[in-house]
Amino acid sequence: MDLLLPLLLVALLVPMFLGVRRQKREMAKVTEMQDSLKVGDRVTTTSGLYGTVVDLDDLTVDLEIAEDVVTTWLRQSIREVRADEVEATESSELTEAATVEETPTQTAERIESTPSDETTRLTKD
Repeated sequence: MDLLLPLLLVALLVPMFLGVRRQKREMAKVTEMQDSLKVGDRVTTTSGLYGTVVDLDDLTVDLEIAEDVVTTWLRQSIREVRADEVEATESSELTEAATVEETPTQTAERIESTPSDETTRLTKD
């Protein structure tokens, strides 16, 4: 009975301590990302706005959100640096171009070679 109170305290304090450590690590990652911003990075803000970094200051970032439309944001409002979507589009186009189309005769041969559904069937008796 004397050990119950210390065990309860440990059971409550350990998860809280681990949660605080994880939160500090995440905060350090975000701060490092915000400090490493450079002109030309494609970013997303905390409010969901997509833009491209055109100018940097110690506290602010100028984002181009449309052609010739530049807005000024605090560095802390940058949520993430996005990878270029152009690279992803090009790789998917290359994959599609690399696939070989099957001729109708090859399709018919493949269908004939697959086992039919008329083979052994289990029935409910």
